[in-house]
Parts: sequence; structure tokens; C-alpha cells
Amino acid sequence: MSFALGLTGSIGMGKSTTAQMFVDEGCALWDADAAVHRLYSMGGAAVEPMRAAFPEAIIDGAVNRDALKGIIERNPDALKTIEAIVHPLVAMDRAAFRRQAAADILVFDIPLLFETGGDAAMDAVACVSIPADEQKRRVMARGTMTEAQFEQIRAKQMPNDEKCARADYVIVTDTLDHARAQVQDIVRQIRAEIADA
Repeated sequence: MSFALGLTGSIGMGKSTTAQMFVDEGCALWDADAAVHRLYSMGGAAVEPMRAAFPEAIIDGAVNRDALKGIIERNPDALKTIEAIVHPLVAMDRAAFRRQAAADILVFDIPLLFETGGDAAMDAVACVSIPADEQKRRVMARGTMTEAQFEQIRAKQMPNDEKCARADYVIVTDTLDHARAQVQDIVRQIRAEIADA
């Protein structure tokens, strides 16, 4: 029986980098964003249901995220329809990973873990964290969004303090070495717990 560890954290907190550190320690990783990417790509399970709901979102046989964004901007209610199509497919993808993964610790990288109630399906949750000013600096340094877009995303996410309070582990990602040491410690603790079970 594998141990399910949810990994979450707000935008720019270093979650993807931290997720890779768990992989480096021999954990198996399921990434929610990558799952959606698979579902949206050509031949993916979301393409046909999405075509039925929003034919204009299908470009070159795949779901186009920019086209979806445009649809949601014009019609905010469309988001409910999109989520009703995608969420069950993502859940199926996650369940398949859970059945097939061979590692002792399965890490589930889910940005909105607490917001969607996904933490209930986890044995423990780790949250990545840095101070708000550093978070903003990192996101703006990517050059992929405006300050307004960043604030809009941050407003949709549960406040960082609340996430950290609800998590079993908090990983401070101020430096790579510090983050890695914390990941190694968490993996050690979980493996000890598995051995005692």
C-alpha cells in the first residue's frame, strides 16, 4: 500500500521544483497540470466532450487553452461546463496513476488541493511556502503575466497562511538546498511511518 502525499502551494512558491525533489528521492509523481495537458492534447479524453460543448476551442485536433480562456472571458458560466467535463477525467487519470505507480510514496502535485477538497483523499499534505514579496518577485521575473493577472490568480487561491496551517508539512523554498533538506526529512519520516504500519 502506497502513502499518498498531497503537494500544494500558491503560484510562484516553488512547487514544481519541490515536486522534482520528491522524484529524486524515489517518490512517484502525479501532476494535475500535466494530466490536464494530456487530456487536452490530440487524442486526449477531453477533446471530444469539449468539442461537443465548445467546438471553437478545438484547434488542430486538440483543446486550445487560449481559446478556452477567451470563451470563459466572454461567458464566465462556461467555466462550470468546462470543469464538469475536465474534473471527472482528471480524477480518473489520478486513480489510474494510484493503481499503477510502484513507489512507496505517491506525490500528488495539485495547485488547488485544499480549494477542491482533494486533501481528503491524501494521507498527508505538504505545502510549499515563501513570503508574499518573494512570491511576487518570482512570478513577475518569469515575464509571463502582468501584475494584475498575478493578483487575480492569487485572489482565487486560499491564503498561504491558511494552507500552511492546514498542511502536515510546510516546505520553505527560500533556497534549493534548504528545500531539498526538508523534502529528504519528510520522505524519511513517511518511510519510517510506513515501516511501522
